[in-house]
Amino acid sequence: MPHRFDFLVLGSGVAGLSFALQAARHGTVAVVTKRERGESNTAYAQGGIASVLAPTDSFDAHIEDTLVAGAGLCHRDAVEVTVKEGPERVRELVQLGADFNKHLSGEFDLTREGGHSARRIIHSGDITGREVQRALLAACDEAPNIAFFPHTAAIDLILDRRMPNPSAHRCLGAYALLENGSIERFLAKVTVLATGGAGKVYLYTSNPDVATGDGVAMAYRAGARVANMEFYQFHPTCLYHPEAKSFLISEALRGEGGKLRLKGGATFMERYHSMGALAPRDVVARAIDAEMKRTGDECVYLDMTHLGRAFLTERFPNIYATCKAFNIDMAVQPIPVVPAAHYQCGGVVTDLDGRTSVPGLYAIGEVACTGLHGANRLASNSLLEGLVFGHRAVTVAFEEMAGLPARTEDPPAWDAGSAVESDESVVVTHNWDEIRRLMWNYVGIVRTDKRLMRARRRLELLREEIRDYYWHFKVTRDVIELRNIAEVAYLIVDCASRRKESRGLHFTLDYPHTDDHHWLRDTVLSREL
Repeated sequence: MPHRFDFLVLGSGVAGLSFALQAARHGTVAVVTKRERGESNTAYAQGGIASVLAPTDSFDAHIEDTLVAGAGLCHRDAVEVTVKEGPERVRELVQLGADFNKHLSGEFDLTREGGHSARRIIHSGDITGREVQRALLAACDEAPNIAFFPHTAAIDLILDRRMPNPSAHRCLGAYALLENGSIERFLAKVTVLATGGAGKVYLYTSNPDVATGDGVAMAYRAGARVANMEFYQFHPTCLYHPEAKSFLISEALRGEGGKLRLKGGATFMERYHSMGALAPRDVVARAIDAEMKRTGDECVYLDMTHLGRAFLTERFPNIYATCKAFNIDMAVQPIPVVPAAHYQCGGVVTDLDGRTSVPGLYAIGEVACTGLHGANRLASNSLLEGLVFGHRAVTVAFEEMAGLPARTEDPPAWDAGSAVESDESVVVTHNWDEIRRLMWNYVGIVRTDKRLMRARRRLELLREEIRDYYWHFKVTRDVIELRNIAEVAYLIVDCASRRKESRGLHFTLDYPHTDDHHWLRDTVLSREL
């Protein structure tokens, strides 16, 4: 028998948990997660939440900073909604028990990051995401209508295909692989994608292993509109160390006065932007990439030594301890850093309430393209977006759910066909590595038409191999994730190939200038069903 709920939420980061917590007031909620329920991109977010909380700040300033960072592609209505509703969502988090740093006066300790014109980043040390997730999970545990399904990987969305018009095919839930290897139906009146980003599509990323683009891939296969996948944000500063696995060095370090230096000690960011090391992330990442290519060095250095040990251990305890574990004492020596894939600015197209182009399907958080980020995300707007849209989606989802007629029959159970156990799993690991490497080399921080064409040709072959493997062998989590990163990689290449200009996070040597006449618009893709 299928699992039945009013709301099905795929993902347990800030967006999914925010939605689940509010939706539980209106019906039963299933939260499906691939690994442990606390394992998400949210849990690894260091910096904080951008919100207008200081009397010296203003909504207009935060809106303008976001629009500038987005390089002309932000949807102003999405920016205004996010910025203006943000403070109330933050206050609700505090009421749930989230612990943010405060001064002795009781006011929030607000910090500043790249692209911001004021100190407006509320934070919990340098583990803000972990604290946000802790508070939301604790609140969800108190809600009787929420059921968690950890170690359960969604495979594909279930559509009601009884209508002749594909655009009317309503999402009914998802097929999901359970930990015991069985595949079951999770049926719901409303399905919500909160699956996060796709950093694992690249060889070097700050993201955890769960970030394989599952929501975008599933939505695209179901016929949903996807946009702006060419805009993948590379965080300028990840720890460069042979034993460190994608450890992020927060932008907040530069916000507190950190200096980017070359091996010889010279600074360089002032040659690239008037804001120096506090320039928007795309500028800093490209500058570091250019300097590494120019000098042949394997990394650059983030220097915090002038700020003193006492300040560093109090403000950045987790980063300080992690660097120390790798024999890097940031109080007396610069931190070696390199750029890494960090945040997906495009995704599944939604309206201001999280609705996608597929009836019954919503998308919130990093998986969604709401129009907030445009061509480049402003630092610390991501947790904010998850909170705001996770909250906004509930009201319209409940209204939609209440108006649905009762179903008289269930969609079919999963059909394994003639699939057998695989005896050549090396195909999965080899293709996984090849996709991530070719994306890094050909579709990374700097692109060309020739590199994109090479990536497209190879991805077409790889997708065919993966498709053949998928249909012949029994489904595993590794196969699900491989299939999804191949799909997302192709969408990134397709969007990047179409945009014949450089804007925000998309920089191509063949079209190095911004072309507002032809390309001041989103790059939208949809699959014919």
